[in-house]
Amino acid sequence: MTTAELPSLYTLFNACALAHITLGLILIKKGHRQAHAASMAIALIFSAAFLGCYLYYHFTIGHVKFAGTGWTRPVYFTLLLTHIPLAVLNLPMIIMTVIPALKNRFDKHKRMGRWTLPVWLYVSITGIIIYLMCYVWFGPPIRA
Repeated sequence: MTTAELPSLYTLFNACALAHITLGLILIKKGHRQAHAASMAIALIFSAAFLGCYLYYHFTIGHVKFAGTGWTRPVYFTLLLTHIPLAVLNLPMIIMTVIPALKNRFDKHKRMGRWTLPVWLYVSITGIIIYLMCYVWFGPPIRA
């Protein structure tokens, strides 16, 4: 695998995490705690794999510029401007949600999860859209 192929791989990891986050939500709403925990653990693994690949790619390649023109630019940058700060906030939120669950403090886990889940879903979905816009629909990006 080449470095140029990493965005496709880390987006696949992100999509798998998104699927397991969604499945985890469905499972807990149906009262299946063990299956919820397993699905969310898998989501964490995929998210960690995503983050590792994403960071490696950007430390190796550096900054890339969006190649889209016209109406696509404000759409892309609006998504990016909401995605980036929420992505930064997301990691500590996930940690603050997982730790109480590991300590069987499900009341605290549930309270944090109500805030973490929508942020995690938004970051995952917008991350996939940003990838599609930058690398597939209006790409490839321009290396800075």
